[in-house]
Amino acid sequence: MARYTGPVCKLCRREGTKLYLKGEKCFTDKCAIARRAYPPGQHGQGRRKLSEYGVQLREKQKARRTYGVMEGQFARYFGKASTKKGVTGELLLQLLERRLDNVVYRMGLASSRAEARQLVRHNHFQVNGRRVNIPSFSVKPGDVVAVRETSRPRPRFKAMAESPSRMVPAWLQVDMERLSGTALRLPTREEIDAPVQEQLIVEFYSR
Repeated sequence: MARYTGPVCKLCRREGTKLYLKGEKCFTDKCAIARRAYPPGQHGQGRRKLSEYGVQLREKQKARRTYGVMEGQFARYFGKASTKKGVTGELLLQLLERRLDNVVYRMGLASSRAEARQLVRHNHFQVNGRRVNIPSFSVKPGDVVAVRETSRPRPRFKAMAESPSRMVPAWLQVDMERLSGTALRLPTREEIDAPVQEQLIVEFYSR
C-alpha cells in the first residue's frame, strides 16, 4: 500500500476526531473538524451504525494515521508488541511513541509528525552523535536526539528554539538552547496522548 498523499484533514474527519496532522492549523478555527464534524463524501452526514468489526477497524486506522505508518509497518509493530511481556495495547503505543519522527515531534522541533518525518529524512538529526535519517528508528532510554550542527542555523530551528510551542512529555528532557533532547525512560500510557483505545486494536488483530 502506497503512502497517502491526499488532504490530511479528510483523515481527521473520517475518524471523527483531531489527529493533529496539520500542525498549528489544528489549534485554530480553520481546523476541518471544527468546521465540518462529519465524514467526507456525499454520504458523510448520513446516519451510520458501525459493526463491532467496523469500530475496531476505525480505531486501528486512527492509530495508524496518527503516527503516519503504513499498513504493513503497523502490523509488524503489533506483532512485535504481542511477543513482549506486558499489556499488548500499551506496548504497541510505546513502540510507536519511540519512533524517531515522533520523538522529534514530541520534543517540539517540528509542528507535526509529517514535518518531523521529512526533517529526519533530510538528514537534519543525529542520535548519540551519529546521523540518522530513518524516521522509524527506535529511540531507547538514554539516547540523545539533537539537531545536527550544520542544520542549527536554519530559520526553522532558530524559531523553534526561541519560542517553544508545545508541552514536552515527562519521559523526554529537552534543551532548546542546544536543540537536543534525551529519552529518560520509556513512556507510560498516561503520557501518550494518542486519541485511541488500544484494546480495540488488540481485538481487531485477534479476530
